[in-house]
Parts: sequence; C-alpha cells; structure tokens
Amino acid sequence: MVLKPMINNPVIKVIIPALNEENAIGRVIEELPDHIIAEIVDIDNGSGDQTYQKAIEKGAKAIKEPRRGYGQACLTGIKHISQQNPKPDIVVFIDGDHSDFPEKLIDLINPIINEEADLVIGSRALGNKEDGSMTFPQIFGNWLATTLLRLFYGARFTDLGPFRAIRYGSLMQLGMSDTNYGWTVEMQLKAVKYKLRYTEIPVDYRRRIGFSKISGTISGTIMAGYKIIWTIIRYL
Repeated sequence: MVLKPMINNPVIKVIIPALNEENAIGRVIEELPDHIIAEIVDIDNGSGDQTYQKAIEKGAKAIKEPRRGYGQACLTGIKHISQQNPKPDIVVFIDGDHSDFPEKLIDLINPIINEEADLVIGSRALGNKEDGSMTFPQIFGNWLATTLLRLFYGARFTDLGPFRAIRYGSLMQLGMSDTNYGWTVEMQLKAVKYKLRYTEIPVDYRRRIGFSKISGTISGTIMAGYKIIWTIIRYL
C-alpha cells in the first residue's frame, strides 16, 4: 500500500521490546521503512545473547532494561522518547521476533495520518496466518479476551496484536502501567474508557524466529492468560 500524503510530516518512532532475539532483531530493523521513521528504539529486556549489539549494528538506538517484562520494556521505550524533543506524533510498537511484517508499518499508520483513528491495532485475526504461527491457546486466548472486552467495555476488537500504532498524545493520556502480560489489553481497554478513536487493519503473521517466552511454555501461557483476564476485570 502506498503511503498517503502526510499531514505536517509527522515524527514517527518505533519501539521494539526484545528478549534474546539476536537472530531476528536485525531483520526486523532492516525491513522497517526507515525513510519515514525518525528513530527505532530497541529495548533489550535482559537478553543473554547478542540482541543489544545486533540492534546497534543495524542502526537502532538500543537501551538495556534488565527488569524483565514485556510491559516494562515498552514503558522504558516510552520514557526514552518522552524525554526527547521534538516529541513524536506517532509511536509504533512491534515485536523483535520477526513474526510481523515490518514493512506494513505504512498501512498501520495511515488511519492516524488521515485523522481517522488515534489507535490502530494490527489484527492477526483479520489477516493471513502462516500455519503454526499461533498456537491454539493463543488463538483461544485472543478470542476470549476480545469477547470480554466487548461484553464489559463495548469494545470492538478482534485481536490483542502487538503490532500497533498510537498518537503520542493519546499514549501519554492513557497512563500505561502494566509491566508484563497485561500491556496490550490495558492499552485497548483504556482506549475505550478514554474514548479514543480506534480501528484495526488486517496484518499477516508468520512463525517467529526463535523460541517464544510466552506461548512456548505451559507456565507462560497460563500466566499470560491469567494476567490478561485480571487486567480486564481490574479496570471495570
């Protein structure tokens, strides 16, 4: 999809939370459309491999965050960009495992650029998934979470996809706080509570490079599911 004319040349920054993604992080950074991105920020979440070095080699700003947790990594990225000037107009989040298609960032930000949305979720449920890219617990968990969001908040989401874009001002308004598995659902339910304009676009999804820290283990899957449901109930 061709990027539509940008309003006031928005400043776009990308945050990549990453833990032991040395074989994938370089490809993610390379495939992002860097000609429209002001900064790519890799948050190394206590990796024991070469993730940090690989990110720097590919031109990203790499920051070490030893406190483990997906949400913690994202919060560290937000803190970094909030201390800079000029502030970004749009913040994009994408995982460092190469399961998403980084070049689709242009599609992701277009609804914001065109003043149609404040938050855009890349929905894997609406896109094409490679066989084996999502486990049954992941698919069921996303269905359950989005169903609960609809029942409790009136939200119309099909996925808790990690590939997402949000206006910087809207992001700061949400006051994000979750440090681990509840991060994505916290953003979506708060978007509804704060009456942000939100939408979804279909995104394709492929098998990740390397081992999943959540869906790759039974304990990780159970803990993620518990935290997501607890977060949904917590904000009622």
